[in-house]
Amino acid sequence: MYTIRPGISKLPLSASTVQRRGNFKRALSTMKRAPASAWCGIIIVFAYMVVGLFAPVIAPHGEAQIFAEPFAPWSAEFLLGTDQLGRDILSRLIYGARNTIGIAIFTTLISFTIGVSFGLLAALTRGWVDQFLSRLVDLVMSIPGLIFSLMLLSIFGSSVWNLVIIIAVLDSTSFFRLSRSVGLSVALMEYVEVARLRGEKLRWIVRKEILPNVMPPLVAEVGLRFCFVFLTISALSFLGVGIQPPTADWGSMVRENATLITYGDITPLLPAAAIGLLTVAINFVVDWFLDEVSGLKEEF
Repeated sequence: MYTIRPGISKLPLSASTVQRRGNFKRALSTMKRAPASAWCGIIIVFAYMVVGLFAPVIAPHGEAQIFAEPFAPWSAEFLLGTDQLGRDILSRLIYGARNTIGIAIFTTLISFTIGVSFGLLAALTRGWVDQFLSRLVDLVMSIPGLIFSLMLLSIFGSSVWNLVIIIAVLDSTSFFRLSRSVGLSVALMEYVEVARLRGEKLRWIVRKEILPNVMPPLVAEVGLRFCFVFLTISALSFLGVGIQPPTADWGSMVRENATLITYGDITPLLPAAAIGLLTVAINFVVDWFLDEVSGLKEEF
């Protein structure tokens, strides 16, 4: 228990505590300046996250629970009706948020790790390592991603792990090119050369000198690539090679209930609208983040 001596009102704060408080105040000030579009995007993304996390609590029925009446109309029991097998569409829409978004986030993080690791390695080592990795990435990017994914999933099977690994590897090329580009510009800075001459190891230079200066554009790229991964997973599921039944997925839900459009039922458009709304919301947030980063650069 601390005792306060006369004339001393409180104990001095540590440097880390002061820095954390300063960072929190800056973040709060930045949030207050956010435009209406950014706030709209943040609220929508937060709502999707809540629905995905608490899907078993929010959903009125089970994800794969089958009822007696297929293609049942909207009612008090089935607010959005049932699909061709008699499963509650609202419940599958809610579980689809957990499955589609969760897999997309996991895939994007793997893609980010692979692409940034090899991109910074190429930027710092240069020479034949840079040439080999860059030409390999150019080769992969020359093939249309959706067609390449379809081919690989047809060969290796349409399991969730195959889907995640294939899309993560293909999408990591964008992270590689961006991290290599910004890494090359930062690697030529004087403070990086000083660290090299001081005898610091490559891992320390990357962690302390490179990453803090290249993270803003990479974070913005994470949001954009998440949208791409999210749409790719939905497209592959719509084509029948993505997330497989009975797991709920928005892309497969559009395909399974497409015949209802012939009868004037808008139910198949609901998962498509959920996909489009999340994509627009994330782009709102990313645009605002990029504006803030560019504003900070102009100040300095």
